[in-house]
Amino acid sequence: MAWQLLESEVVHSTPWFDVRSDLVIRPDGARDVYSHVVTPGSVTVLALHQDDSVVLTRQWIYTHGGTEWRLPGGVIDAEDADPAAAARRELAEETGLRAGNWHKLGIVHGADSMSNHVDHLFLATGLTTGTPAPDRGESDLRVRRLAFPGALSLVRNGQLPHAGSGHALLLTALRRAETG
Repeated sequence: MAWQLLESEVVHSTPWFDVRSDLVIRPDGARDVYSHVVTPGSVTVLALHQDDSVVLTRQWIYTHGGTEWRLPGGVIDAEDADPAAAARRELAEETGLRAGNWHKLGIVHGADSMSNHVDHLFLATGLTTGTPAPDRGESDLRVRRLAFPGALSLVRNGQLPHAGSGHALLLTALRRAETG
């Protein structure tokens, strides 16, 4: 027996997510209420320069109460045609970079028990420079380049805790190891 949805209600809504309260029947047959967050998803971009350096951002992350290293990325806006369009937009906004080549690396789920959130991961190469245009909430955003092994060290040492960023870097390292 699978979970059965009987009724769903939006109990809180913001421009970025909704909080829903669902009346359900659990697999054990009991009625229950399951509250969860519904989001449009996000994108994370592993932008690699020709010299194999990784583009990183560092900014204050309000929900975690401190600054963090992460790859460029952000929410998929309603105006974005698809996750790839959001990835192109976010890379340009945060770093000013444009990419000639795009490859979807995969997805990562960040908080399965409380949200439907999906982070779409992309590899961007063939980079050209432009002018960043971060939104007002990103005025503290700083962009840096770090050699690929150095970025992996940030993941290994717990200094890059963003799930999508770490997953994108580890997937790329694994694929490189496989092709040798």
